[in-house]
Amino acid sequence: MGGDGVVIPVVKLSGAIMDGGSALRPSLNLGSCAIRLQKAFETKGAPAVAIVVNSPGGSPVQSRLIYRRIRDLAKEKDKKVHVFVEDAAASGGYMIACAGDDITVDPSSIVGSIGVISASFGFVDAIEKIGVKRRVHTAGQNKSVMDPFLPEKKADIDRLKKLQLEIHQVFIDLVKQARGDRLVEDKDMFAGMFWTGEASIKLGLADAIGDLRSSLKQRYGKDTKINLIETKKGLFGNRPAPGILNNLSLDGEALSAGLSDGLMTAIEEKALWGRLGL
Repeated sequence: MGGDGVVIPVVKLSGAIMDGGSALRPSLNLGSCAIRLQKAFETKGAPAVAIVVNSPGGSPVQSRLIYRRIRDLAKEKDKKVHVFVEDAAASGGYMIACAGDDITVDPSSIVGSIGVISASFGFVDAIEKIGVKRRVHTAGQNKSVMDPFLPEKKADIDRLKKLQLEIHQVFIDLVKQARGDRLVEDKDMFAGMFWTGEASIKLGLADAIGDLRSSLKQRYGKDTKINLIETKKGLFGNRPAPGILNNLSLDGEALSAGLSDGLMTAIEEKALWGRLGL
């Protein structure tokens, strides 16, 4: 399948999937990887693009946008997509992995978690203890839905659950379409469970055990070359941050905001990895 010396572009998609992020700690989203994906698929003479996924999940919208971009580029450029899972392809990470024509995993990779989760905190008792009263005025009776400083309402929870079920069904449909008859019927498959790489193959969620370099050389020849596609790094990481970079010497407030955003992003990402025991 290919000749000696073929070059396979590789794009690494790592981290929690979140819109925005910060200059100090970029998140994985369509904006952060679109240029790399475009460059990879435009590699002349490459029969395929390899995507390395290492993500605990996150935003379902950004996950699907990345999935869709990969599939659209694969069709437009007529290239195969080989996905390789490192530590995890869970939740939105697995949605992205489904963009591959095949999925290769490590025996210890975490794969699956096909579900939807919402998490927050309730501070009602806390503010009562310190003598704080919450005052909320809205135009529209549902504007304060799930306010963490107000008691939960059954109607709000039911509404949230309905939204979750709709998003969950989108996820399920995507997996079924991508994996087709490779899936093995299992009652836990779409219940948010996750599995090791070995078990995921038995369920049809993945295709093979292996690593990127060995798998590509076996498929395209021993002289296959790997070309990692990267964007130019700025002072704060993979993506330049013009707004902050231009104001570093003048605007301490911008730097402080960047540090704060980076800390919050780190906490959210740690929580997502923590669900998988990683």
